[in-house]
Amino acid sequence: MISERLKVARLRVGLSQEKLGKLAGIDPTSASARMNQYERGKHSPDYRLMCKVAEILNMPVSWFYTQDDDMARLQEIFFNLSPDARRDLLAHAEATGQNSVSGFA
Repeated sequence: MISERLKVARLRVGLSQEKLGKLAGIDPTSASARMNQYERGKHSPDYRLMCKVAEILNMPVSWFYTQDDDMARLQEIFFNLSPDARRDLLAHAEATGQNSVSGFA
């Protein structure tokens, strides 16, 4: 999952594998090769590196690890909301969740 999402996010912002690797602090001589290996799923980046990559790509780090596509999309939307919009969305989600839970009681 990380490999696919890493490539999608990188392409969205228009960075090469080499440029992303360098920005994330990978040695310039191996930045392209390492990012290529991560995107192909041959190797997995550690969490610390993924935190740097997520910041560079302006994505929540959890998005890279989430297996469910709907949940990943919600994370991406939430991440990009203003604090006020986040509070509104959370209040709505909590109310919706309580209604559905109380319906089963």
